[in-house]
Amino acid sequence: MSLPAEADYPGRGQGYPSWPQLVATGGYLAGVQQPDGSIPWEPGRHTDVWDHVECAMALTATGHREAADAAFAWMAAAQRPDGTWPIETVGAQVTDDGYDTNHCAYVAVGVWHHWLVTGDRAAAGAMLPVVTAALDTVVAQQLPGGGFAWAVDARGAAFDTGLLAGTSSIWHALDCGIRLAHLLDQDADRWVVARDRAGAAVRSGEGLAAKRRWSMDWYYPVLTGALRGPAGERRIDARWEDFVVPGLGARCVDDRPWVTGAETCELALALDALGRTDEARRLVSAVQHLRERDASYHTGLVYADATRWPIERSTWTAAAVVLAVDAIDRVTPGSGIFRDSGSPLS
Repeated sequence: MSLPAEADYPGRGQGYPSWPQLVATGGYLAGVQQPDGSIPWEPGRHTDVWDHVECAMALTATGHREAADAAFAWMAAAQRPDGTWPIETVGAQVTDDGYDTNHCAYVAVGVWHHWLVTGDRAAAGAMLPVVTAALDTVVAQQLPGGGFAWAVDARGAAFDTGLLAGTSSIWHALDCGIRLAHLLDQDADRWVVARDRAGAAVRSGEGLAAKRRWSMDWYYPVLTGALRGPAGERRIDARWEDFVVPGLGARCVDDRPWVTGAETCELALALDALGRTDEARRLVSAVQHLRERDASYHTGLVYADATRWPIERSTWTAAAVVLAVDAIDRVTPGSGIFRDSGSPLS
């Protein structure tokens, strides 16, 4: 493969980021946060709850506690009576009134991560009703095969197709919810049943729509913990050359010359969970060509012509870098949020 000269990539060659650099990235995220506590994709863009939670986790990890607490307060205030959040809002205006089951479930991951990092039991207890309402609504959308209807539209009609990546992520959210309930002496049997059914569906692949072009469908079963061990190793190895571009990161889709920061760092998290930490570190180093001087990160690069695309510096990309480095370097007590998923409860 012939790549453009190194000088064509503004951040290329700066190597693996230091933790102080990523604390600065947390500061960038805090600066993008809106007065109500929500964290949009970038200033002036929309907010969705999954990416908001990812950013809240990065704020927690980097010690921006006030901003992190404001982010969780927004989730509690913005949750609807049915336990969901709109798919998309711009400021106070709802621009897509349906809900995405994976997005709604992810609050459990954020709250459990907050507890791991801070040890704040009172904060965990305050968020438990939010997590409970969200997970119970998501579990109600579980399909006969164990996957989850991926979304429900504004009229209440479910898109009754289970997605492999989405169901894998919900598996992780349920696992985190179970741990939170265990911590707070609450019953979680219904979530255990749903998690186990979802895990069986992910491992078999039956009844789940796979989007093989997209790298997320490749690594998400491993990232989330639904698939680990030798089966996880085989899954990663099987399509490594389809997605990984040496020295630049991981493709978002297998048929485009386009590497993206979030997918690269999520893949690094999956590798770390398999014990392949050196490979994970190399991937995070490779994608630092996306870092900007203000500590933000561009979403991706079309490397065939050295073009940033899309033209945005997405908050969730920055958050994914933070979480990957935390996992690899074991910086905070929450660094195992992905690595330890599915492990026995103490």
